[in-house]
Amino acid sequence: MPSAADGSHAVWASSFRERIILRISVIIATHARPDALERLLDSLAPQLAGAAGEPSREILLAENGTPAPSALSPSTPPLKHLHDARPGKCRIQNIAIGQAVGDIIVCLDDDLVAAPGYLDEVEKFFSKHPEFAAMKGRILPAEDPAAKVGAEAAVWLDLPIADHGDRVIEVRGVLGANMAFRATALVRVGLFDERLGPGAAGHEEETEMSARLARAGFRIGYAPRALVYHDVDPARADRARFLRIARERGRCRMLHESHRTLSVLADNAVAALRVWIARILGAGPRRLAREERRLAVAQGMLDGLRPPWRD
Repeated sequence: MPSAADGSHAVWASSFRERIILRISVIIATHARPDALERLLDSLAPQLAGAAGEPSREILLAENGTPAPSALSPSTPPLKHLHDARPGKCRIQNIAIGQAVGDIIVCLDDDLVAAPGYLDEVEKFFSKHPEFAAMKGRILPAEDPAAKVGAEAAVWLDLPIADHGDRVIEVRGVLGANMAFRATALVRVGLFDERLGPGAAGHEEETEMSARLARAGFRIGYAPRALVYHDVDPARADRARFLRIARERGRCRMLHESHRTLSVLADNAVAALRVWIARILGAGPRRLAREERRLAVAQGMLDGLRPPWRD
């Protein structure tokens, strides 16, 4: 299982117990979204002091795939700005984890706004629930998607929404936009698989990490009060983009999971049949979008049986 390509995980793990000085390290993965990033940083700025008012939290900005580091506003809160001109979210995220000093590692995407008290709620979640090694935070749309892009187009948005209600429950996996880990768990299982994620194969890095945590015996909890709001970008409301991403997810799945050829072929046949039935029965847009996504994922897995995806 690949983690940090340069071996930084081993170095970080060996010195981890001597370096904890903060409660929370917030790692923000960013690529060419300066306006959205500014909104997220503004929402986090008032939250950097802990309950006692003492500095107990840090921000590490993990920027990749741009020629030079983005210029930040003078009002930007204190942070450590890491930059890699090469594309690769997981690579720069792993570098940031290696430099983080908190015993809770929070990972956020740049197209979010954190609710007031978000970091307090992350800290409370891990304090009150020692049974969980990782957190799947709540993610709601910042605006009504149907009102923003229209009801028909909204089915193609594919926003990373996570809303399992108002109770803390155990869940199968984290979601990359809003997730957190005990640093001790990452010491055990390793860092993110750098073959996956944006800038590499495209997706599934959080799915692979969740599976690795489960295999190591760790549990993942949903934290309803650790809330962020996700931008509703009209450019995402596009059927071709929706299906392309689903197909990419299927190819990524073949990189970190094991699937027999006959099973992949059977999944494609079943998915194609489901789409045909949905169309014959005049299924609504949401149902049809679900079935088309299922077929696109299956087709991506079929792609993954052939090079270069198996290299």
